[in-house]
Amino acid sequence: MTDAPQLYLMTPAGAQASVLGPILTEVMDRFPTACLRIRGGAEEDELGRLADLAREIAHARDVAVVIDDHVKLALRHGLDGVHLTDGAKAVRFARKELGDDAIVGAFCGGSRHEGMNAAEAGADYVSFGPAGDSALYRNEPAELELFQWWSEMIEVPVVAEGALTRELINQLSPVSDFIAIGAEIWTQDDPQAALAQLWG
Repeated sequence: MTDAPQLYLMTPAGAQASVLGPILTEVMDRFPTACLRIRGGAEEDELGRLADLAREIAHARDVAVVIDDHVKLALRHGLDGVHLTDGAKAVRFARKELGDDAIVGAFCGGSRHEGMNAAEAGADYVSFGPAGDSALYRNEPAELELFQWWSEMIEVPVVAEGALTRELINQLSPVSDFIAIGAEIWTQDDPQAALAQLWG
């Protein structure tokens, strides 16, 4: 565990490829990114276009691309894997479908138990959140202690996501492998400036 987590970027939910392309390119050129995650919320055709665009932009910069829950789209569009939004349930299925080399991540809310189940099922990373108060998530905020415990006890990388502020990122950085940022910047007029404020 290092003190400097990597940036894990999430696209806006329901984004359109034609609109997102130039902004995403600018953001990823300025901020080194470890992983790009395509959020759901669009029609399958649009998600397919988004997947092609994201893969093209990210792979040109040696960045892995995962997509929320859509195992078939990940396979069809040559993505690096999936991010499962319902915890450990589908980890084994996704691994079987996508193969050993694919990335399979699992969002586990604030549940240590769910995180451990996902890790045992073969998840490549576990995501906890929201880290701050957010109406976008069904869960209560994930406590800082959960990240501290996980980073000490479990080898599987951990991602912090949801309602992040600069202060929260500073607190979570020593105990997280990745910091996932999405809505925090896309809802702003200037996503690059917003990310610069959060990420520095």
